[in-house]
Amino acid sequence: MSLNVFLELVEIKAKTASILPMLLGVCLSAYYFESVNVVYSILFFIAMLLFNMAVDMMDNYNDYNHAIDTQDYKKNTNIIGRENISPRLVFGLLLSFSVIAALIGIYLVTKVGLPLLWMGIFCFAVGIFYSSGPFPLSGLPVGEFASGFTMGFMIAMISVYINTYQVFNWTWENIGIVFLVALPDELWISNLLLANSICDADEDEANQRHTIIHYIGKRTGLYAFAVKNVLAFIALIAAVVFRLAPWTALLTLLIIPFVVKQTKMLFAKQVKRVTFPCAVKILLVGSLVYVVTYAVGLAL
Repeated sequence: MSLNVFLELVEIKAKTASILPMLLGVCLSAYYFESVNVVYSILFFIAMLLFNMAVDMMDNYNDYNHAIDTQDYKKNTNIIGRENISPRLVFGLLLSFSVIAALIGIYLVTKVGLPLLWMGIFCFAVGIFYSSGPFPLSGLPVGEFASGFTMGFMIAMISVYINTYQVFNWTWENIGIVFLVALPDELWISNLLLANSICDADEDEANQRHTIIHYIGKRTGLYAFAVKNVLAFIALIAAVVFRLAPWTALLTLLIIPFVVKQTKMLFAKQVKRVTFPCAVKILLVGSLVYVVTYAVGLAL
């Protein structure tokens, strides 16, 4: 397997969906809770990245094995069939990555406490059942919520906890603080999956995957995509107003014209290879600018 094929197999381009919320959690820890643990953050970053890659490999592996449209999807669309990758090799890789991530997580639990264990179990469960089991989350109407909440909020929550475990209090106020600051990322991540479901609507129907688009239709899905982009910027403004983020984070509003342009492109055409990247770009640019402008505020 070549490096390029491996990177596509683990969907490396979508890793911003986990890396940037983790970095945002570090920024929030430093800015609001005034506590950062560099070593634990690095270990969490490694574990999170490995498990994220394992989940994406598992998604491709399960889609390949469970595909009903064997002539087109299994042979020409799914990367395992298209690139003639051994399913056994893919399974071995995803299992190895998961075990290493779990071992790092267990080590961190011994250092920061049991709350990390419960959060880790939740994330592992969502990751495993996202594409596994008789009713995988990716083929259900809750797929977008599960991915956005887990990757946008839970990763940020874990990041904050491992950096502030000595002083962090499990109150609804503190949980709400993390939720609000992470909400833009949550919405952009869920929009990534929503755009994927919109573009894959016909293919999903052929393979009997009933995503949210099966129930609400493409048009309503597109409007939901636009609304969530608006809510992301409102949440960002609220985080600054409530002094949970530095004023420099407001510079993220400068990307609004870019987000509008990408949204219009998705509205005009819903083709996976052509306009699905619009959602990827919004997530990448939005999350990256948000965490960079937040970090600049820390430096000032």
